[in-house]
Amino acid sequence: MAKVAIVYATTTGNTEALANAAKEVCGSDVYFASADSADAGETLGAGLILLGSPAMGAEQLEDSMESFFSSIEGQLSGKKVGLFGSYDWGDGQWISDWSDRVTSAGASLVGIVKAHLTPEDVDLEAVKKLASC
Repeated sequence: MAKVAIVYATTTGNTEALANAAKEVCGSDVYFASADSADAGETLGAGLILLGSPAMGAEQLEDSMESFFSSIEGQLSGKKVGLFGSYDWGDGQWISDWSDRVTSAGASLVGIVKAHLTPEDVDLEAVKKLASC
């Protein structure tokens, strides 16, 4: 099993840019997939799970990430999880709500990176740090 699993959804490419930055620091020991094709077993078997989604609608997860996350949510107890994503409006409430779900599932939340629109260098560095936990 991979040391780090990175699963993300993207609509404009902003969250994908964060996912790719995280992947850069993981070397070859990484499971990397989009939420619509991710394997739950591979993801849950990793020592660190990084999940990324843009904010959609009324501060919600992108549909494919919501579906994937819901499928593994009940199995996150004891796992280390980090969250990342991008948003356009509001203050990024979607990721606060998501982090509440992660901790309610019994996982250890290792960090959050949220980028307003296109990730800045500081956001890319923050997600790289998150991936090296």
